[in-house]
Amino acid sequence: MNCEDYKEAILADPGFDDDGAHTSQCDGCRQFRMELRALDRRIADALDIPVPALRMPELRDPDLDRVVPLPSRRRASTPAWFALAASLLVAAVIGVRMFGGGIEYESLADEIIAHLDHEPYALRVTDAPVSDRRLRSVVPADVAIMDHSAGLITYAQSCVINGKEVPHLVIQGKRGPVTVLLLPDETIGETIPLTGEHIDGFILPVGSGSVAIIGERAETLHLIKDRVVDSVTWEI
Repeated sequence: MNCEDYKEAILADPGFDDDGAHTSQCDGCRQFRMELRALDRRIADALDIPVPALRMPELRDPDLDRVVPLPSRRRASTPAWFALAASLLVAAVIGVRMFGGGIEYESLADEIIAHLDHEPYALRVTDAPVSDRRLRSVVPADVAIMDHSAGLITYAQSCVINGKEVPHLVIQGKRGPVTVLLLPDETIGETIPLTGEHIDGFILPVGSGSVAIIGERAETLHLIKDRVVDSVTWEI
């Protein structure tokens, strides 16, 4: 099981346990599991709302009258509603951070920079490539044809950028991991620079679409750019 398969499994079920087969060798996934399970416990605590025991009203003496008094309605206590609201807020925040819904960015460049903060576990140094099966599932043939000539691809995941699902890849560079986003539906007229606190990159036009490449400031991105452009052929 590689990192992508493990993260998909534990996101679907935070209680997933592979008996340490993967996490015993991967610090990034072990940390990801700890953070996800801690968040899952916080949500469970927020939803743990005490419910008072149900009390049935006593019937009146049937000889006096046959009317059964109804119990008076009681408003839910403020702490219970507060806990419920808090849990819903946490769930909403998780949805926004994981899937990017509901957030508007001033530009495509701003969204791409923000997206990198949502998946820090992708930027790990490793020599284990993703499988061909994984690469084909993230970069299907009806989107583009891409091979490993771009470099050592160690991460492949489908992500949402500008409302569209796009391939998010990581290639190992000389200085560290380099993020590559394939954007077949984003047509641009010229190269757009990307600048973050410790990173540099660009979005460059490639055929009818574009490709974003981001890495550490000391990385020689132009070498990776040439390999990526040569390895991508849009099919849509």
